[in-house]
Amino acid sequence: MPVKSDKWIRLMAETEDLISPFEPGQIKRNGSERLISYGTSSYGYDIRCSNEFKIFTNINSAVVDPKNFDENSFVDFKGDVCIIPPNSFALASTVEYFKVPRNVLTICLGKSTYARCGIIVNVTPLEPEWEGHVTLEFSNTTPLPAKIYANEGVAQVIFLESDEECETSYKDKKGKYQGQTGVTLPKT
Repeated sequence: MPVKSDKWIRLMAETEDLISPFEPGQIKRNGSERLISYGTSSYGYDIRCSNEFKIFTNINSAVVDPKNFDENSFVDFKGDVCIIPPNSFALASTVEYFKVPRNVLTICLGKSTYARCGIIVNVTPLEPEWEGHVTLEFSNTTPLPAKIYANEGVAQVIFLESDEECETSYKDKKGKYQGQTGVTLPKT
């Protein structure tokens, strides 16, 4: 299962609508403003988070239960910078919408700029024929508040192409997160 290059990513984005909106190069600046880079890299694509966040709060002393998740455990926030409380987390979605081909699996890893600040980006693999905006989870592992910047790079998606198509894709399974838009909370 070979890792796909920048050339393949650009071709798939142009012909198969793999990533939308798509940035064929690597963006590191907006005028004189430095950015955390996003766009096509050598063997992956650096994704951005949108400006809509759900910040975890424990004001209700709820138990976090993936089978019975309480939406009141979050505070909705919209802005260019999200402050995550110490030892807490926030959810966001990608700016980019993905359409993963049937013979491709993606793995998403957090960018080192955030990791070096104690901010962990967690994303599950994007399965063959999954499509949607990716829900991102940012864990602030520090005892201090942490910043996340909207519309800048937060993680890198790596594309792995198989030499054969899978027998059953995410679309075939009618996966519960298929076609998701915006921040999507846990479903069972």
